[in-house]
Amino acid sequence: MLSRDQRNPVLTKNPDNYWESFAVFNGTVTRLLDKYIMLYRAMGEEMVINGKKLRLSTIGKAESQDGVNFSERSLFINPDKDFEIFGAEDPRVTLIDGKYIITYTAIANWPPTAKGIRIAAAISSDLKSIERKELVTPFNAKAMVIFPEKINGKYSALLTVNTDTPPSHIALAQFDNLEDIFDQKYWKNWYSNLDRHIVHLRRINSDQVEIGAQPVLTKYGWLLVYSYIKHYLSQDVEKIFRIEAVFLDKEDPKKIIGRVDKPLLIPETEYEIKGQINNVVFPEGAIVKDDILNVYYGGADSVCAVGSVSLESLFKSTEINTPHTIKCQKFKYNPILLPKPENKWESRAVFNPAAFEYDGKVYILYRTTSDDYVSNIGLAISYDGYHIDERLEYPIYPLRMSFELPHKSGSWSGAEDPRVTLIDTKLHLLYTAYDGLLPRLAYSHIDLQDFLLRKFDKWAMPKIISPPGLADKDGVLFHEKVDNKFVFLHRIEPDIIIATRDSLDFKEGEFLENNGKISPQSGTWDAVKIGVNGPPVRTKEGFLVFYHGISAIDRHYRLGALLLDLNDVRIVLARAPYPILEPAHYYERSGVVSNVVFPCGQILKNNKIVFYYGGADKVVCGAEIEVDMLIDYLLKSQKKRYLIP
Repeated sequence: MLSRDQRNPVLTKNPDNYWESFAVFNGTVTRLLDKYIMLYRAMGEEMVINGKKLRLSTIGKAESQDGVNFSERSLFINPDKDFEIFGAEDPRVTLIDGKYIITYTAIANWPPTAKGIRIAAAISSDLKSIERKELVTPFNAKAMVIFPEKINGKYSALLTVNTDTPPSHIALAQFDNLEDIFDQKYWKNWYSNLDRHIVHLRRINSDQVEIGAQPVLTKYGWLLVYSYIKHYLSQDVEKIFRIEAVFLDKEDPKKIIGRVDKPLLIPETEYEIKGQINNVVFPEGAIVKDDILNVYYGGADSVCAVGSVSLESLFKSTEINTPHTIKCQKFKYNPILLPKPENKWESRAVFNPAAFEYDGKVYILYRTTSDDYVSNIGLAISYDGYHIDERLEYPIYPLRMSFELPHKSGSWSGAEDPRVTLIDTKLHLLYTAYDGLLPRLAYSHIDLQDFLLRKFDKWAMPKIISPPGLADKDGVLFHEKVDNKFVFLHRIEPDIIIATRDSLDFKEGEFLENNGKISPQSGTWDAVKIGVNGPPVRTKEGFLVFYHGISAIDRHYRLGALLLDLNDVRIVLARAPYPILEPAHYYERSGVVSNVVFPCGQILKNNKIVFYYGGADKVVCGAEIEVDMLIDYLLKSQKKRYLIP
């Protein structure tokens, strides 16, 4: 979408200047009277600093009358303070209150580590000299842009946080006074509440987002041009650097009001494909003149270039209801259940919990594994849905059938991944019965009062209800009949199978039939296989189904959502394009099986879906999401509407 200027690259290295003789790239541009001023990252000859041999990154300055032909180059920011002693990188500049605020990445150690990579800022009145230069963030961050005017009376900034301890986030910070940008106490408090400040630009957590150019105010909202790097965290797939753009609400810049429906730029020309780092386009400056947006970017970490596009073209290409990623809010005190080494039956792991609510209490039935790999079902009780108030010291479901007992000593076996559905006065249980040879779907039930009185010997004898000879998992039963039939969802790899029955009495030789299926989506986060999680939730728009998907890129387990028709469950009305829950925290990324979030149940509480899920097949965690927001997200994902029709 960006048209490259025929004079690109507009700035290249200058062998005559020691400080920029190796490479110049990632330039940002502002206006000073009748001139364009570009500040850019420069790298020169190798030198020794504090006993370390390196090419020092500095910030250069160049001037232009037309924004393309730059000359009068000079060294503008030379790193000489402890927080930047090993380099000053990737500047952004904003004019506000008569001052130019230059933010940049400051490197305090070598080789660089996350702890020493932070944001610093310099202040200048005339872009001829620096009046002040200080560290901004006490935590790992790269790149900050200052909005060029106050928003609701506050100075505002966007920055990339945790860039070197991914996943990174683009987040909003706001200040009463511009001086607060240097307040370390402010930043420590802000960082402790990072989740509240995130602008959700990342579609999936194997990707990376980084701040690009300073925001530009348009009639529709703040235009933010930024870097989107596909497959950044994947070890097996090549990274794809792209320049993308969104429009943010004028009064609430955390709110995305539209997303340009395709990348503005991908590496295609020689100066973008070959350089210090091949196949990179990275935006750092944006400026509008006569309704033409000019984006300044680095090509292959070796040159500065510029591309342009009319604002009208951007408006026509901006989906105003593009479903940006929405995420479940995880419990602050996760995990809520840990293995108990003193209890043999749950000494190895506790995870993948089912849940139901009755009489104000939440009953969480969780899978356990012992050191000898046998899975049982435990029970924990919460009075508020968020904290565990009671936990039984013994399993609540007896293992007694050959299809759930180990075929040989030390093999995996037992009752795995329970799901429960309360219908009238009976609690129905579906679980994966495993004998170490073939996982199959089993069904049992118990009267609710017997369950509440902890008469767990009253569970009905389980029956295998999945077809013979097939690996079958992830079974759930709807809370109500549809078209006068009971409805099951279960997983025969790679699909979710829909099965309907007149009765819950399974006679000898009767199994679930295939009455339809939901399949993985090619090329997306759920491309390899999918499986249902908790029992569907009825809403006025349809049955809300939560399912897990596995990506071909990184094999992570993520949670998605879809809507089924209330009268014909074979009809998928809407499907979220991106996951709503992903492994991100240590307790989800490292465990028995790493990079897994896996709920088996949820409750509805105060118009929120509250999930209980397994983290990395090791611990039990919780998360929640607003029902109305999720439904709106699902419905909008099926439509396209642009700023200019």
